[in-house]
Amino acid sequence: MANPYAGEVAIVLDGQRHVAKLTLGTLAELEAALEAGSLMELVERFETRAFTTRDVLALVVAGLRGGGWQGTAADLRTAEIAGGPVAAARVAAELLARAFQLPGEA
Repeated sequence: MANPYAGEVAIVLDGQRHVAKLTLGTLAELEAALEAGSLMELVERFETRAFTTRDVLALVVAGLRGGGWQGTAADLRTAEIAGGPVAAARVAAELLARAFQLPGEA
């Protein structure tokens, strides 16, 4: 089970449940991959619903890798995500929110 207090989010790929979370290392990789000026710019895109599918894909891959998954973006492109693109976008948004949530915040 995913532990939201540890920043974890559950996602189902090809019928298999995975735990995703953003670590400091995956956040740094994410920032470089998206060529964002800062991660706050990425957070702002999600808050204003101006995110792209590239943002969602990169966040989900980073979260999965932070949870120990050994796949790549190419692997995720061919995987079936339970709930489809909408669920993937929710997972991406939750990953970002939990990564920057202070202890005790709901």
